Amino acid sequence: MGCATPMAGAAYTPGVTPVGGVELATPTPGAINLQSAQLSNLLRWERDIEDRNCPLTDEDLDSMFPQKGYKILDPPASYVPIRTPARKLLATPTPMGTPLYAIPEENRDQQFDVPKELPGGLPFMKLEDYQYFGALLNEEDEEQLSRDEHIERKIMKLLLKVKNGTPPQRKMAFRQLTDKAREFGASQLFSQILPLLMQPTLEDQERHLLVKVIDRVLYKLDDLVRPYVHKILVVIEPLLIDEDYYARAEGREIICNLSKAAGLATMIAAMRPDIDNTDEYVRNTTARAFSVVASALGIPAILPFLKAVCQSKKSWQARHTGIKIVQQIAILMGYAVLPHLRYLVEIIEHGLNDDNQKVRTITALSLAALAEASAPYGIESFDSVLKPLWKGIRSHRGKVLAAFLKAIGFLIPLMDAVYASYYTKEVMIILIREFQSPDEEMKKIVLKVVKQCVSTEGVEADYIRSEILPEFFRNFWVRRMALDRRNYKQLVETTVELGNKVGVPDIVGRIMEDLKDESEPYRVMIMETIEKLVADLGASDIDARMEELLIDGVLYAFQEQTSDDTNVMLNGFGAVVNSLGKRVKPYLPQICGAIKSLLNNKGVKVRQHAADLITRVAVVMKLCQEEQLMGHLGVVLYEYLGEEYPEVLGSILGALKAIVNSIGMSKMTPPIKDLLPRLTPILRNRHEKVQENCIDLVGRIADRGAEFIPSREWMRICFELLELLKAHKKGIRRATVNTFGYIAKAIGPQDVLATLLNNLKVQERQNRVCTTVAIAIVAETCSPFTVLPALMNEYRVPELNVQNGVLKSLSFLFEYIGEMGKDYIYAVTPLLVDALMDRDLVHRQTAASAVKHIALGVAGLGCEDALVHLMNYVWPNIFETSPHVINAVMEAIEGMRVALGAAVVLNYYLQGLFHPARKVREVYWKFYNSLYIGAQDAMVAAYPTLVDEEWKIYSRPELTIFV
Repeated sequence: MGCATPMAGAAYTPGVTPVGGVELATPTPGAINLQSAQLSNLLRWERDIEDRNCPLTDEDLDSMFPQKGYKILDPPASYVPIRTPARKLLATPTPMGTPLYAIPEENRDQQFDVPKELPGGLPFMKLEDYQYFGALLNEEDEEQLSRDEHIERKIMKLLLKVKNGTPPQRKMAFRQLTDKAREFGASQLFSQILPLLMQPTLEDQERHLLVKVIDRVLYKLDDLVRPYVHKILVVIEPLLIDEDYYARAEGREIICNLSKAAGLATMIAAMRPDIDNTDEYVRNTTARAFSVVASALGIPAILPFLKAVCQSKKSWQARHTGIKIVQQIAILMGYAVLPHLRYLVEIIEHGLNDDNQKVRTITALSLAALAEASAPYGIESFDSVLKPLWKGIRSHRGKVLAAFLKAIGFLIPLMDAVYASYYTKEVMIILIREFQSPDEEMKKIVLKVVKQCVSTEGVEADYIRSEILPEFFRNFWVRRMALDRRNYKQLVETTVELGNKVGVPDIVGRIMEDLKDESEPYRVMIMETIEKLVADLGASDIDARMEELLIDGVLYAFQEQTSDDTNVMLNGFGAVVNSLGKRVKPYLPQICGAIKSLLNNKGVKVRQHAADLITRVAVVMKLCQEEQLMGHLGVVLYEYLGEEYPEVLGSILGALKAIVNSIGMSKMTPPIKDLLPRLTPILRNRHEKVQENCIDLVGRIADRGAEFIPSREWMRICFELLELLKAHKKGIRRATVNTFGYIAKAIGPQDVLATLLNNLKVQERQNRVCTTVAIAIVAETCSPFTVLPALMNEYRVPELNVQNGVLKSLSFLFEYIGEMGKDYIYAVTPLLVDALMDRDLVHRQTAASAVKHIALGVAGLGCEDALVHLMNYVWPNIFETSPHVINAVMEAIEGMRVALGAAVVLNYYLQGLFHPARKVREVYWKFYNSLYIGAQDAMVAAYPTLVDEEWKIYSRPELTIFV
């Protein structure tokens, strides 16, 4: 039993005393506490609540009340407790009428004497941690402990900090465990980490942290880890089949590092006994682990072992596991199997004719995985298996047939068009027969194979129409297929692929009448199929009669939808209307009538979908020149601006925006001058969808129809917009700062700028940053000379936030205006010089950022004198230690390299490259390396001239030639 891989459903005799899991032996069910972490916490909280709410005893009351001032009253002599039959029914009956004494079981969870704060600054210990870390509660004299005991306590403390500590504690514990791993020794580390990982109540976050500990110590221990490989695999292998993607990735990473540390021989020796284990769970995890080993150490290294396993005569389990390893390698490594494809196929091909059914099945699935991984190459490697596969699909039934079909389905796309056409026609006979199969798994595979076959070049549309479509629609397009999500998805994909071959009318004509079916999931499936088909292929092939039936069915399905969780109907309707284009004009009054009635519906989602539909069809209405109808819808939506549900209100605003975009400002009804005042109070709504659509609509009006609105109204909106700069969503903040630019362009920058400059005084950083961006956009929109005087004047305010805001505005401003900066560089240079000499770090950082944008903007425009002046003030900041500041300074100097040239900047670097102080040299060399990467060729001409020696010539005469 020692160190065996844990089994999922280990059999045991009922009634036998269960054996505990000793030394990581395979635990039987009796040894495992089957409570999950969530259930364990829930039970603990329930017990805690029961203890808090238990009745108070006389002793409890005596301790709570003061000794003086209260008198204990005796109950009246006539008092009799209420004993009704109903209450007696609720009483717990004794088993045999007479209460007998039972020895109470020890309950670890009731040990309330575990201290909340442990000695030595250790973090809080949970009750279930007591069995692992209980020794830390005994305050022993460390001088009397042996070396091993001392190391054990040290590791225990560090693991407790990793598991339950604060982030700083955890970080320090991680570092100590990593640095001292070899000092602690593999035995001590793993004897404590591995039992913790086997704890059944371990939470996901705690498991992640402990797995991270193993990962880090593996690097340090290297070959010392070899004796513990199997014990580690016992704990880590189950992660490979975990539901959580990140847990699987962690498991793969640990086994990968373990393989590199221990070597192939050790890994094979550790996992070899599990290859022919009778339990399928163990074989599955072992196969996955071997595939990770192959990815870490390379496929060629593991091939000889794989060949021996796959051709094992002793047990079919070993052959099954070996072939499964090949499947897992293909899944994990993808097209990296191509160089070894032929050899891998040869190793497993005999499995197609194996006596055991499971081996035949896994062989076909492995071939399917290899074909999928190597697509679209490698058909030559599969030549030897085509004949057995072909014979197999004619002789097998059930799961084996499904696996064989899956393999052929992945092989056909690899073939040339002629062969693909031939094999498709041959396999289609079997597939059409299996269309009627009641097995759900078989249906999924058949659908997948049909999709793969018809997508190949050699298959003709006429063959699909005559041979496949009639049976396909009769067997698959039924209501039951819409109820299972996987079936639904596969059926839609296969039908769309068939449509790509035979055209839209052949598919849509067969399913559009079912848009009036009473089953809503079925209608949704039809609508999604139609949406994808018309989006891919358009609606030009649809004739007039089919068009009429299609619009009628789509409209009916849209009006009858009741489920709240789908946008399929909306997307489908929009796709159909947009693909029909001008042909939809006769149906627009009918569609608009339906939308108006749905806007009155009591269902929230129905109203929302109706408004969203206007957004989808507005472009088509414009195309059909139905401006009067759009104007009417605009008035209807205007009346619904009082909507109380924010989701619906957001959709109504989106619909209004679509109408305004299509119809234009001058023709809009209601007039823009009436619409905008109604939008101003809606800007205060805190719902993100409402905010985003409302600010987009206001911005569009400010951009295209500002003249319809008085300046006073725009100023009122400016004040409302300041609040939107606090929004959590970046899209809302971006739309807001753009709207400031539009408003400034409409009413002039002065008033808007005054509002924004005042907003630089607020405490919230995000608000200030957005304000600086808005100022820069106003400057870009209305020319910098309208903004710079006020901005530079504001820098005189002796307030840190305001000055930083001005500098950030200058940074954004010069970033936006680019080459126009040459006209303003001399004006702002004194201000930047002052900021670069300021004691405040953030001042210097922001000023350096502004210098970068100025330098990049004016490169090659003759402003070198100002740039050299700024460079002299940027340069002293190169020794700053703050990462943000040094990053800004480095970028400013990079900008100078572009504007001044590498030769000028190199002169600054040469002063300190060979400085006697190491810290000075390090800084200079870091900057020099950056210069070398950016302008390697330009630096050659600026290198200092070295005197020739007797045996070495350093001069390069060609560099001294002037033309």
